[in-house]
Amino acid sequence: MARKPKNTFSVDHIAGGGLVDRCRLLGGGLTLGAGMAASGIAMTGPTHADAALSEWVTQAGETVRGYGVPAPEEGYVQRALIRPYGDLAPGYSFSGTPLQYLRGSITPNGLHFEVHHGGRPLLDAYDHRLMIHGLVDRPLQFDAAALERYPMVSNVHFLECAGNSGRNASENGPPQITIDQLHGLVSNAEWTGVPLNLLLDEAGVRPEGKWVIAIGDDGPGMARSIPIEKMMGDGILALYQNGERLRPEQGYPMRLLLPGYEGNMNVKWVTSLFVTGSPAHTKSESGEYSELLADGQTAQFTFGMGVKSLITHPSALMTMQGPGFYEISELAWSGAGRIARVEVSADGGQSWADAELAGPVLSRAVTRFRIPWVWDGTPTDLVSRATDETGAVQPTRTAWKAKYAPSNFLHYNAIQPWRITAQGEVENVYL
Repeated sequence: MARKPKNTFSVDHIAGGGLVDRCRLLGGGLTLGAGMAASGIAMTGPTHADAALSEWVTQAGETVRGYGVPAPEEGYVQRALIRPYGDLAPGYSFSGTPLQYLRGSITPNGLHFEVHHGGRPLLDAYDHRLMIHGLVDRPLQFDAAALERYPMVSNVHFLECAGNSGRNASENGPPQITIDQLHGLVSNAEWTGVPLNLLLDEAGVRPEGKWVIAIGDDGPGMARSIPIEKMMGDGILALYQNGERLRPEQGYPMRLLLPGYEGNMNVKWVTSLFVTGSPAHTKSESGEYSELLADGQTAQFTFGMGVKSLITHPSALMTMQGPGFYEISELAWSGAGRIARVEVSADGGQSWADAELAGPVLSRAVTRFRIPWVWDGTPTDLVSRATDETGAVQPTRTAWKAKYAPSNFLHYNAIQPWRITAQGEVENVYL
């Protein structure tokens, strides 16, 4: 009788392409066969108590420092710097969160994405004031110190630029760039600040006040019209991010935080909240952030960000370490509420399996999801699609493109496929 090979790997797949049940794997119901598990490093040399000690354990280490920084070995984990027009418009620049290097759901402050239309202003935070005026009974003015006296709330929410992922709308083929350059204009953080309804109630919004024009204290004077219902609902005047004061690139000393709304609405360095009876139709609203539809009409005031998911590990331009066991790790979010379900396909959408959502699953916040996968070394297309609590399902690229004119790239939330080649290279593809 033939001898059974030692390096076998037998599991019950839950979908095509090698997807595995994570609960059974973690619960001990499945065993990783030798040669198919992640490779470890064999121990060599002395392992007993009298082995030579490393120099760093024989002397005192470094003294404490006032502000912690990443280890030198992790210095490559930085934001992707994007300057679409180079020196022609130096202030118009972005930085993308390196999603491929992160594993949790909270984005560190130093890696949160940035979008600047006119550069980061070098304002004097001590002189900065916020005015609430217009259709109010009592016009008010606040500095940062005054706002510290008000009751605050802390909530975890994502921010996403309306143009995030828009390069996938290109008709010139899928761009072969890393995920931070393609999808990195989204981040997730805990925001702390004063509920806007407290400040607006104190000012006394008049019945005819239906909109608030928020203006930033930057060079372009970023201005957006916001429905009063959103401001009075879950809007926050944010002062803190992940427990510390806002960074300058995130709007220090104060910014708007409008959960689920496109990033541009969350005005940074906010200096004016002007209550009015109608929207202002600012430059951003009438031009940059309006969407041309397939029928030739223009969609304006499309504030909410659609349901979306991304596989971050593996992702574009990564290289696999050979056939075997991997954990697919991803992010999902929706501007309409909580993520209800994320499905993953390892055969280009022919079959699907539910991924495990890592709790807590919060409203209008990024949710991490994971699923085990055994890659057999053949070319494979990895795909994910998310469903939120309203029942909205992440669309295919074909469905998304059918809705808009060819030139539109805003609010791109279509399914993102990654192709794994036989050589283990990860590519961006359109399916």
